[in-house]
Parts: sequence; structure tokens; C-alpha cells
Amino acid sequence: MGLWIAMQALTLVGVINYRRNLPSDRKQEAPDGVVVILSLRDDWDGGADLIARLKGQDASFRLMLATSGHCPEADALAAREPDWVQVVHAGVADDEGQKVHKLRAAIRALRPDDRWLVFIDADIEPPARLVGRLLFPLVRGKAEIATGYRLLMPAPGAVLALVGAVEMQLATLPRFASATMPWGGAMAMARDVADRLDLDAAMAGRLSDDMAMGLAGWRAKLRLRPVRDLLVASPLDGEGASAIGFAVRQYRHIVTNSMGMWQLATMVVATQALGWLWALVWGGWMAVAVGYGAAWGRALVRRSIIAAVVEPDQAVAVRRSLWWDMVAPFAVTWTHLAVQIAAACSSRIRWGGWDYRVRRGRVVRMARVGHTGQNPAGN
Repeated sequence: MGLWIAMQALTLVGVINYRRNLPSDRKQEAPDGVVVILSLRDDWDGGADLIARLKGQDASFRLMLATSGHCPEADALAAREPDWVQVVHAGVADDEGQKVHKLRAAIRALRPDDRWLVFIDADIEPPARLVGRLLFPLVRGKAEIATGYRLLMPAPGAVLALVGAVEMQLATLPRFASATMPWGGAMAMARDVADRLDLDAAMAGRLSDDMAMGLAGWRAKLRLRPVRDLLVASPLDGEGASAIGFAVRQYRHIVTNSMGMWQLATMVVATQALGWLWALVWGGWMAVAVGYGAAWGRALVRRSIIAAVVEPDQAVAVRRSLWWDMVAPFAVTWTHLAVQIAAACSSRIRWGGWDYRVRRGRVVRMARVGHTGQNPAGN
């Protein structure tokens, strides 16, 4: 019982630690020479809300849209606003992820006065502070790479909320520079850092931009700084099976790039999963009460975090992720473990209309598949 109490206390303290370390001043920087790089699928619908949010950013920048070459909405936006928007036509990849292919083309198309690079995804709802907050630690010399993280907004539905609850466990983990991987949905670095990493070469042949950039940064011993208040609202809709597939894909990116990282994450979750099994079967009502008490405590603290980092209408959707942790916290942990195990059972990743086979982070085979109905997130 003592070990179970300690485990639950640690999970609660971790979430409290995240809340206590949310910055209150949220300082920004707005230097010259900022370019925001956005990778798009060719069926992008123009993203009216995203574009409006980008235009409302506190820091100014120019926007680079990286496409495969047949995105009418991207071309139309560039025609309407040529002083702000640049379109890069990357073509179709044959030996690397399509998103990576487009990002590499964007990097090669940078202009001499582009000094600060910000990478975002197409399916986020960024706050006005996004660009300025990502740039702050870079301009002040506090880090070489800055990153936010996603905060899922599940549409109504039990499975979507369950996936949101699993993701919430990751989003509110304590963040340390020595144990942080960048998230490609909101990430920034200086141009000279990208040159030092030889980012074009570092991503060549890879499928995951996040893992390629993050591992390159780790190997170069760069400082990766999490911007804790940038938990960026990201919609999660569609069928429940697709949402589970999304969760498995995130871990499959990890297991195909760093088995050690996957093993560590799985060991932590498995310990909690086994603890819940013991509590429910052998631990008695006191053990169950301890588990539920910690779960309700985490939910209350996470509710406070949500209110502090996203807009009120976004918070309504994000809070759907809390219900599972309050009603059946063991189900969240068991689902998390199942997702991790499923991720390790194959090297096949279906993403953005392509079916990939990946070995040690590199694409070894790829084939186009039919329309998947996925959001155009970064593809």
C-alpha cells in the first residue's frame, strides 16, 4: 500500500509542478527576420481561422507555405498577399516522409535575411502570443530550440475523450530541458542553429520531423526549452478508430527512432497500469480510494492549467479529456499502455495519405494510399 500511495502522490505532484511553473509574465520577443514555416497537404481548405490567428500574432513575420506543388488555396493566398506569403513547391517524395520533404524544400528556399525559424502545424488554433513566446528564450540566449506542445480538443465521443485523456497525461508532464523533445506543431530555432545542425541533411530520408530535429539537437548537446504556457489547442475529431490510430502513430514515431526512449516511457506507464490492477483486484477499497483521490486531484489541477493556457471556448472542448481520469482513471492508464505496446508491434506508419515502412527512423518503403479523411496536420 505504501508504494501505491507513493506512486499516486508522484503523479499528482508532477501535475502540480507543471502548474506552479507556468510563467505569469509570458514575455515575448519580436525580432526582425522571422519566418513561419507551415507544411500543407494539397487538399488544404485555406484554413481561414488559422490564417486569421496568424495575422493576429503579436510578433510580425513572413509566412512560408510548403506544399507538394498542387495546393490551389496556398497559391491563391500567396497571390492575394505576395508581400507576406511565399509558397514552396517541393514535389512528391519517394524516399522520405512527405512532410519532411516539404520542410527540407522550405529550408533550402530561405532568404538571406531569414534569421529566426518557426515551425507550426496546420491543425492548431494558436494564441496571439505563440510566435513571440517561442522566440523569447531564443533571442534572450536561454535556449537554442524552443517548443510548445499540443492540447487536444476532442469532439464529443467517448473514444475521442479517452485519447484526449491519454494525451493529457503527456501534455502536463513536468518539462525539463534535458528530457524534452520538440513538437513540430509549435517549435522555433535561430537560422544559425539550423545551419549548425545542417537541418536539411538531418531530416533527409526521415519520416518524423519532430524526432529528426530533436535527436539532432540532443546529439549536438543543444538546449531545448519547453515554453510551458504554450499548450496549443489542437482539434481531435473523426472516428474513434482514427483517434486511436493517431495515438499509436505518435508512439510508433518514437519506437522507430529511439527504442530506449520508448522503453523508458512504457516502463513508467506499465508500473502505473500494474498498480491499478493490484488496487482493483487485491488492494481493497482503500487502495481504490487512493487512486481515485489522486486522479481527482490531477483533474482539478489540470482544469486550472487548461484555464490558464487556452481560450475559454477552447477550454470547454479540452476539458472533455478530464472526464475519463475522473470516472475511470485505470482505463486511461491501461489504454495508454495498450497504445505503447501496439506501437512496438509494427514499423508501418500510415500518415497523410501515405503508407510508410520505417527502420531506425528512416523510410525504407512508401506507397500512396486512398483518402484517409485525416486533418491536414503538417502534411
